[in-house]
Amino acid sequence: MTLISHIEAATAVVPLPRPVAFSGRTVSDRCYTLVRVTGDDGVSGIGFCYPGHRAGNLATSAVTDLLGPVLIGSDAHHVEDSWARMYQESLLHGRAGSVMRALSALDIALWDRNARAAGLPLHKYLGGRADQVPAYASGGYYLDGKGPDDLAEEMLGYVEAGFRAVKMKVGRLDPGEDAKRLAAVREAVGPDVLVMLDANNAFRDLAEAVRALRAWEPYDPYWIEEPFGPDDLSSHARLAQSTSVLVATGEIEAGRWRFKSAMDAAAAVILQTDAAVCGGITEFRKIATMADSYGITVSPHWFHDLHAPLVGALPNTRYVEYFPTADVANFRLIIDRQLPVDRGVLHLHDRPGLGFDYAEESLSGYLVEPWRRISTTV
Repeated sequence: MTLISHIEAATAVVPLPRPVAFSGRTVSDRCYTLVRVTGDDGVSGIGFCYPGHRAGNLATSAVTDLLGPVLIGSDAHHVEDSWARMYQESLLHGRAGSVMRALSALDIALWDRNARAAGLPLHKYLGGRADQVPAYASGGYYLDGKGPDDLAEEMLGYVEAGFRAVKMKVGRLDPGEDAKRLAAVREAVGPDVLVMLDANNAFRDLAEAVRALRAWEPYDPYWIEEPFGPDDLSSHARLAQSTSVLVATGEIEAGRWRFKSAMDAAAAVILQTDAAVCGGITEFRKIATMADSYGITVSPHWFHDLHAPLVGALPNTRYVEYFPTADVANFRLIIDRQLPVDRGVLHLHDRPGLGFDYAEESLSGYLVEPWRRISTTV
């Protein structure tokens, strides 16, 4: 038996080289809650989440003050029991949002720790089916002075690098203006490349969304991502009945019960479940298995370093979201190695666990405060 001896947590704030914008927000930096869980065998695992671009300490405090103490002294391999006890502890504080993201980070660290202790890469520890997974290139953000031709050049660059699927932002401009952006992209990349659209909860009502999709349908977008707020399942479902474009959602949703509600409502045919949001690897696996029974595909949101092993292990997963640079998703600046990518395919690590660690030297410049350590029950 291996018992959890101590847990460490910290908040990092990593600035972007310049602010980027999507439908309703402008982001100039990223906050990350970072976790390290260590067993009495001396083996550690890491976990993390993105609490947002403000108030990142909320999730870190949930690790150190609320959920971490539940794990101290427990069997490191009793992951299901640990998940259930942490979730029970979260009931009064929030079964979604920062608290569930904190739970996710701890759960990820447990799986990473146990895979490292077993000497297996995470995807093989999970029963992996593949050592490489397809990715789509994610970008297409709004920037001052960035016109349709600039966007088209960006997307074409990803295709020339070998990606057969790309994603761009929509919803910040009038549908007609976004149609011009999409038209330029489609002309640049040709008819055979999948072009995903990400609206980031842009639409206030169904009529607005239907109008936009009708303007964009001639350019054959593959999916429309997060057209509405995550709780508006009815509008997602009704939009799916009103357009030929696939509806995708779920990146900021948490817990298998909420995902089941989305599937029961036929709100999406592609789920973008994020293991650093939904409740960790433990909950991600349950959601993906349940989605399989509905004939629904999972293409996880963000954190390709985390999600590539999961896509490599589970049967009804398809794409990993991949950001080719640190201009938008800058987590890569605080870890010590990247997955090799070749012609739009990510090759999974053969190192134990997740296959990477925090890059302590570069990370130190981004920490809000020193690592906090807990090692006794509260």
